[in-house]
Amino acid sequence: MSTVDLDTNKIKDWRSIVTLIIFVITNVIVLFPFHIPIYVPRTLLNSFLDTLSHLRLIPPREDNYQHDHQDGRSGKVTRFVKLNFPLNFVTAPLMADIFLLAILAIGRKEVHDGTVGANSINPIDIMVFFITLAYIAISIDASGLIRYLAFKVLQKGGKVGHRLFFFLYAFFFCLGTFIGNDPIILSGTAFLAYLTRVSSNIIHPRAWIFTQFAIANIASAILVSSNPTNLVLAGAFGVKFIEYTANMIVPVVVTAIVLFPFLLYIVFADEALIPLSIKMHELSDEAKKKKPVNPNIPNAKGNTGEEQENDLAENKQLSLEEIMNPFVDKKGAAFGAVLMAATLITVLALNAVSQSNGEHPVFWVTLPAAFVMFVWEVSLGWINRHETREIARKGRHEVELARAERAIREEQEANQIILEHEQRELKTTSGAPMTLTQLPEEVEMKILKDEDGVLIDSSRAPTLLVSENIDGQNRGLSNHTDSSILTPIPRDDNLQNSRSSTSALSTLDEKKEPILTDSTTPPNGTSTPPTDPIKRIASERLSQQIELHKHDRTTLVSLLKDAYLWSQETFPTVTAVVAHLPFALVPFAFSMFVLVQALVTKGWVPVFAYGWDHWVNKTGTVGAIGGMGFLSCILCNFAGTNIGTTILLSRTIQTWQQIHAHNHLPISNRTFWGTVYAMALGVNYGAFSTAFSASLAGLLWRDILARKHIHVRRLDFARVNLPIVAISMAVGCAVLVGQILHDKYVNKSTHPSVLGAAPRSTPFIFLHRPSTTSLQNLSIISNPIHAHTIMQHLSLTTPPQRSPLHGKVHPPPNTQRKERKLR
Repeated sequence: MSTVDLDTNKIKDWRSIVTLIIFVITNVIVLFPFHIPIYVPRTLLNSFLDTLSHLRLIPPREDNYQHDHQDGRSGKVTRFVKLNFPLNFVTAPLMADIFLLAILAIGRKEVHDGTVGANSINPIDIMVFFITLAYIAISIDASGLIRYLAFKVLQKGGKVGHRLFFFLYAFFFCLGTFIGNDPIILSGTAFLAYLTRVSSNIIHPRAWIFTQFAIANIASAILVSSNPTNLVLAGAFGVKFIEYTANMIVPVVVTAIVLFPFLLYIVFADEALIPLSIKMHELSDEAKKKKPVNPNIPNAKGNTGEEQENDLAENKQLSLEEIMNPFVDKKGAAFGAVLMAATLITVLALNAVSQSNGEHPVFWVTLPAAFVMFVWEVSLGWINRHETREIARKGRHEVELARAERAIREEQEANQIILEHEQRELKTTSGAPMTLTQLPEEVEMKILKDEDGVLIDSSRAPTLLVSENIDGQNRGLSNHTDSSILTPIPRDDNLQNSRSSTSALSTLDEKKEPILTDSTTPPNGTSTPPTDPIKRIASERLSQQIELHKHDRTTLVSLLKDAYLWSQETFPTVTAVVAHLPFALVPFAFSMFVLVQALVTKGWVPVFAYGWDHWVNKTGTVGAIGGMGFLSCILCNFAGTNIGTTILLSRTIQTWQQIHAHNHLPISNRTFWGTVYAMALGVNYGAFSTAFSASLAGLLWRDILARKHIHVRRLDFARVNLPIVAISMAVGCAVLVGQILHDKYVNKSTHPSVLGAAPRSTPFIFLHRPSTTSLQNLSIISNPIHAHTIMQHLSLTTPPQRSPLHGKVHPPPNTQRKERKLR
């Protein structure tokens, strides 16, 4: 373990001040992301795009590309093109690190310690462990197991609102304990969005979605593997996974028990949110018998999935099918569940025995397990490739056909308006009534492409049957359609501009004869044409579009797009899992590690540590628990999510340890481990506090709800979560204080537990022992006088007196007398 320079005079240097300012600005950007407009000369951009096109990296630049960047006032093409560069939780920390490197505020040491690791925090090991374990957890989710279990819970809960609310609450808590919060957010959020949509008396989904988000993050505090914040904390202080779980399970379970009635009867005490009896739409027998399709296959729902956003009734029907007839891959779900259980048990066992056999990275277990899961899913995908490809092909054809039909309907609506206008004009001009004998959707339209590829209109004028109502001729004409008078009506030039821009799918080369009225047609109109004209036209357009695409030039972009589509159709589960892996966490975490390491080397973290030491001296163990719980929960919203908060506070506590080791004064086990586990509660519970960016799970939760047409505003997120996180933190910290102060939970063994901590008995069930590196850095152990002084501190209850921001420590008077006698 490398030591930290405790000199606080470094903060006066200008680079140190700039480092702190950059750190604060970065966290503000993570909290409020935005885009920076960058203006690029149009000629330069066009030359760059043309070069990429000649290299066959991208498709050729379209001629109408310039219209996308016109001046909003004059409508003219500007000389510059505005490009938007995003500043968010991925780019902002990375840009901050690059800036600090440019001004030499940080160097090789900070980058190395922030990526490879320092002071028992190994970012690479943590990221590999979390990503590989997340692959297994998301694979279980992709198999449909969570949706299926939620459906079973729905069946058990029935239509009794409070009972169903409790069953779902307990279900999400138990499941989140083992697989973490990300899979619960992925599947549980969509399930609740569908559930509240198909219920007729749940006015707003607020109670259900906020409860699910809160309980998923509460449950993730139990196991180290459930959250990357727990991994950082356990690595920083050498906590065994089994010990962490044993010490955290009581506060978390009590929090979940107390929180449920608080949510049901206080926060969401409204029958419009949680009704006593839930009225749900019933699924038809035909839909129940329908075989559920794998949602990971692209366009698996075909036309139904395409039209769901436009038809409210169809949308509810699809949501009901998602809930009441879920898809589940039984083989994949069973294999994934067994593999996850075996992996977690092996990780816990390996971590528990690592002290005697040496430290082993835990990803040595999760990486092979994730590879086994990957091989299993690839094998199943290859075996079933013919079936999945056929489903995808049919679904894609239905979707494209539906889009073409919608484009034709838009054309018809525009044409019908023009035809009605022409009828009114002719009626006012000739005074004779008109009869329209050709349906608007069968007005002849033929769009051809010339040799240059420009769309031209060669359709004839629409033919209308004008029956002159003179001396009863109208009746005779209706009985003899062959003697009807066909009067071509010239079409106005505006008709050519009435076509919708969305109809540019393909060319249409089809001539249709005008349909004339016939008195022999049954009056009830039961006779129907053998084929739908709209579908026929759409099918022809689609065929011509496919034929045109065959002649497109192959580029790197098109190859990648085709490869991704092939992987979706051949290996749907693997592709879906990889697409949902939290890869954005990797650059964000590494960048935040480097930023915090910059604060360490520039003297700011020692300043924070001295301030924390002053607070603990004034408030004692109870104040340490309450203060760290409050601080960690609040900082989640302002210090780069709960991951950035964990990194910063872990470094601060490590520096606090070193301050005591440097001054030969121990920290009591009660105070130290109370601080560590209070931070564990705060960084997990802080995810559902006041900002979406308090955790990456919050950003994922918001995006999923937005795709389900449920938009949660920032103010509503903070307003609803504040009472929830307040009661959760109060209960969790209170139980933690009771655990520490009550003799029932004290193990009577005595060992030096941490760097700078007194060898008191640990206030928890499992004892925390020091690592070899920690003991080697305890210079006071090698000095017999100092070692004897530490032993004398075992009987002390008076905390040492310290200056808040200075390294000088003043021990109590009785300690000074004993030390003088010893000398």
